[in-house]
Amino acid sequence: MKHIKIGYSPCPNDCFIFDALVHKKIDTGDYTFEPVLEDVETLNKWAMEGKLPVTKLSYHALVYVLDKYALLKSGSALGFNCGPLLISKKEIKDPETEIKSIAIPGKLTTANFLLSIAYPKLTNKTELVFNEIEDAVLNGKFDAGLIIHENRFTYEQKGLKKVRDLGEFWDGLIHAPIPLGGIVASKSLDETTRNDIDALIKKSVQYAFANPESSMPYVKQHAQEMSEEVMKKHIALYVNEFSIDLGEVGTKAVNLLFDKAKEVGLIKQFEKVV
Repeated sequence: MKHIKIGYSPCPNDCFIFDALVHKKIDTGDYTFEPVLEDVETLNKWAMEGKLPVTKLSYHALVYVLDKYALLKSGSALGFNCGPLLISKKEIKDPETEIKSIAIPGKLTTANFLLSIAYPKLTNKTELVFNEIEDAVLNGKFDAGLIIHENRFTYEQKGLKKVRDLGEFWDGLIHAPIPLGGIVASKSLDETTRNDIDALIKKSVQYAFANPESSMPYVKQHAQEMSEEVMKKHIALYVNEFSIDLGEVGTKAVNLLFDKAKEVGLIKQFEKVV
């Protein structure tokens, strides 16, 4: 038996994807998986250290860990118009002159990556855990916040305003799905093991789609403050055909993200990632 630690976030989309895998609702053969649930920016930082053999990370972080990890084809979050939102308490017409301080969900997140492409002059950034950003903006600690995950479904209810949808920005710029997060396996694992894990994650996603209610107890366990409606919206937005397999379109989208980053000077050296 091969025992594999696997890191992912407690967000509904990840719990939906990995439920069947970690709870053996599918045949995992010679493998058992131990879940390690953490905020995505913690996982990004751990990936920089090579801490876990298999982990979720932001696509932004991927470019810095290609020496340690290989991107898997399954388990990713890509999509159209599902990107991060720049929000504020007030109407903002010119973000680069009106926003003096901004809360972000982590420097290594794809959200911050996109913000840097859209608004390179917004540099006074403070890192917060993603679910603390709305309240920090509401309390006047920051002029604006960059929100991800389920917060895109709740910010308006709290009286916050959308300044820019960075998913729409990316779609208009590149006309390709936006790569948010992916799953990587350590290059210390042999290629056969990495391929086996990739295939098992794919089976786990397929099981989740075929049995959508099966994962809900696990999703709810880690999203107790969220309504079931928001949980299901979250899953519908971030889990799709690209989560089963990146395919040609998804692979191209990932490489386009890094091509653009190199073009604007965010990345000095990189290789094609998939």
